[in-house]
Amino acid sequence: MSAPQVLFDAPGPKAVIRHRIIAVVGILVLLAMIGFILLRMDEKGQLAADKWTPLLQASSWQNYLLPGLWDLFRAAVVSIILSLVIGLVLAMGRMSGLAPLRWATMIFVEFFRAVPVLIMMIFTFFFLSLQPWSNDSWNPFLGVVVGLTLYNSSVLCEVIRSGVHSLPSGQREAGLSIGLNPSQVRRTILVPQALTSMLPVIVSQIIVIVKDSALGYIILYPELLTQARQLGSSGANVLQTYIFAAVLFILINYALSKLAEGLENRQRRRAAGAGKKTKKDGEEDPGDGMAGTADTTMQHNTPTSN
Repeated sequence: MSAPQVLFDAPGPKAVIRHRIIAVVGILVLLAMIGFILLRMDEKGQLAADKWTPLLQASSWQNYLLPGLWDLFRAAVVSIILSLVIGLVLAMGRMSGLAPLRWATMIFVEFFRAVPVLIMMIFTFFFLSLQPWSNDSWNPFLGVVVGLTLYNSSVLCEVIRSGVHSLPSGQREAGLSIGLNPSQVRRTILVPQALTSMLPVIVSQIIVIVKDSALGYIILYPELLTQARQLGSSGANVLQTYIFAAVLFILINYALSKLAEGLENRQRRRAAGAGKKTKKDGEEDPGDGMAGTADTTMQHNTPTSN
């Protein structure tokens, strides 16, 4: 019995027909909604060519869209690097043998996982704005990076810890048997394997970081969404610019999701290949076994000379 059949019963002929009817009706309803929206937009003149052509002009990309993409990736890349590093440190603290360190790390992780990213961005932005030593031009960038880093490092901490706990217990026992202490086992054996096995999940969390970078719009960070609003206000095509920015976000995140899918498929192929190789190395050659049996039989049947 396969795994899907264990989780739920396979639908019968009537259920399959019912599911297909529901799917067709759902698609028709969705197409009707899209058609109605496009019809209303056409009635209001929102589908006119002069509303969309400015988005393809070189000046729009040079002055608005490309700077917005640059600031988006700048904040996302810095947040990704800091989140990975801090998440790894937090994961080591969560698995530490020292109870005070373990409890302090747990409180930190659970707190920042529960606080919304936008609140952390706003709090950091206003806190820095009230400090005389802070540069106002950097406050929005720091607000976005700090908010994204605090939340996503806490999430990545739990991802890494879950990956370590999912490993076979023999990995830890093998490390202890060769003289390593528990901390060395985690650093040199468990965590590297957990990072490899949880790589698709980590890439998926990177997609979350890229999407949440758009929240910097609230604290005036000039990322893609902010630049799109300014471009739309200047050309009186705010709706079209927002739709175009949404398409750019979809393309970026789709590319990252395909990357995560490719990494997952690659790991599955490597795991399957390693399993086949191990099985092949552990099997005995049938010819050798037959030859050994034949030799033994011949020895027993050969008369002993006096």
